[in-house]
Amino acid sequence: MTDIVRPSGRLQHQLRAHLRQGGVIAYPTEGSYGLGCLPRHVGALRRVMALKKRPQHKGLIVVGADWAQLQPLLADLPAADISQIQAVWPAAKTLLLPARPQLPIVLRGRGRQKLAVRIPDFAPTRFLCRAAGSALVSTSCNRAGKKACVLQREVQRQFGRQVLVLGGRTGGRKQPSMIIDWASGRRLR
Repeated sequence: MTDIVRPSGRLQHQLRAHLRQGGVIAYPTEGSYGLGCLPRHVGALRRVMALKKRPQHKGLIVVGADWAQLQPLLADLPAADISQIQAVWPAAKTLLLPARPQLPIVLRGRGRQKLAVRIPDFAPTRFLCRAAGSALVSTSCNRAGKKACVLQREVQRQFGRQVLVLGGRTGGRKQPSMIIDWASGRRLR
């Protein structure tokens, strides 16, 4: 177990190396622990899906510290849309935005052209993305159909040494983030 509250340069180096090698992390988010990995690492994405026992046709959410971390994953958008999107965040609002076509299918979901992205209002998650030097996958830390882990010991009980656990408290939020299709304005969750 590692605590990222006050990361040393050594910890940041270990975190980045773990992620580059396809490692999966568990970390506190707004309401529960999340499972994460680098969004372009296909092997790591598949590990996340296998750990969760989640069907690979469903897409995953990606969180970033700022727009600059999310933008390389997204198709080009009009400047007016970018300004409006940036005004929404940070918030517990996940937006479905047009994805770059070359993204792994397991990330956006089979047959889907959009990617679910968020800049969270939970500062520790944004800090983690900065420490990792990348946007990160953020999916609830649980096996499909089970309750999400809210404590470190629950993560360790469920996943053991299969993930690097980054310690800390969750934000206490009771509901998952809202998901909105940006193009239609339709709320999906």
